[in-house]
Amino acid sequence: MLALEFDETKCANCKAVSCLVKCQYMDLDKDEAKIEWQKVIKSEDSPVLDACTTCYACEEYCPFGNHPFYLIVERQEERGMFTAPRPITKQWINMCEPAGKFRLGKVKEQALSFCFIPALRSLARGRLFESALPSWILGAEFFCNVVYLHFAKTSVIKDRLPKITENIEKQGIKELICLHDECYGSFNSLAPAYGIKVPFKTTHYFEYLYNKLKEHKDAIKPLNVEVAYQRNCSARLVPETDHFVDDIFGLIGVDRVEREYDGENALCCGEIIRMVKGYKLADDVQKRNIDDIVNAGAEYCVFNCPFCYMALAEKMAKRGIKPIHIIDLCKLAIGEKPALEVG
Repeated sequence: MLALEFDETKCANCKAVSCLVKCQYMDLDKDEAKIEWQKVIKSEDSPVLDACTTCYACEEYCPFGNHPFYLIVERQEERGMFTAPRPITKQWINMCEPAGKFRLGKVKEQALSFCFIPALRSLARGRLFESALPSWILGAEFFCNVVYLHFAKTSVIKDRLPKITENIEKQGIKELICLHDECYGSFNSLAPAYGIKVPFKTTHYFEYLYNKLKEHKDAIKPLNVEVAYQRNCSARLVPETDHFVDDIFGLIGVDRVEREYDGENALCCGEIIRMVKGYKLADDVQKRNIDDIVNAGAEYCVFNCPFCYMALAEKMAKRGIKPIHIIDLCKLAIGEKPALEVG
């Protein structure tokens, strides 16, 4: 079984204990955090394992890239913990099991990855994607498996992710454009953490969009709107991609409002919290997030993840905020119709 590359000495020399002190769902000072984190490292019982909402944020908070969240998940699985109800966990494991059914377009050396999310196919249309289509992959054979972190099942990831990378390589793909953070995060954070070889180049779709917008700069009509950005949990695995959000906003003429729950302090959409911690905390997280966007004066809430969109779009719309995926926002700027709309 693949082992997590984790360096205890980095944690021993860490004075900030940012991974726990910055956590928005635990209330630990530095001294308490250091004690509890050493318990996690030594595989001892700690309230951290129960309190974790699986929001991924500590992966970003760690200044050493030492993968504290992956270690927490390892310890949860060692104890046989079910962070979500057992039937839901089993359903997800069975639903996404590779079964030898390859769903793909006319694959070339450069291909779009829709992972296991059909909605991404609807988004990837129009002039911005003309050069990449019809080269795409979708389905269980190419599913990144990062979602199993939410279920404390790294064993499933370690078993399946090497096969997924092999399946992609066998298609002759040299560059994979990942249309979801979890795919990009699996190949650029999770795979290296477990020593899994990734034999192809990966490009985050933010970077792809930014470059395509520059190619179509003559077609861009500045939108001149105030927007809030909903940062999803899996973006925490690859914070180096976040600057592209502002780069894209600059190209299409939108202003990102200043608000409390943004950047490192972002709140997730709440639906995973609803599953692992219940309705009360999830409803509170969603309310604080939406209130913050309304109070900041945003006209639009820009989404990165289709699941975040499904969780919050209607609630945003009821508060007068227009929900839109970042791809659709880019389409608006070049005069195209959005793919996702709230009914």
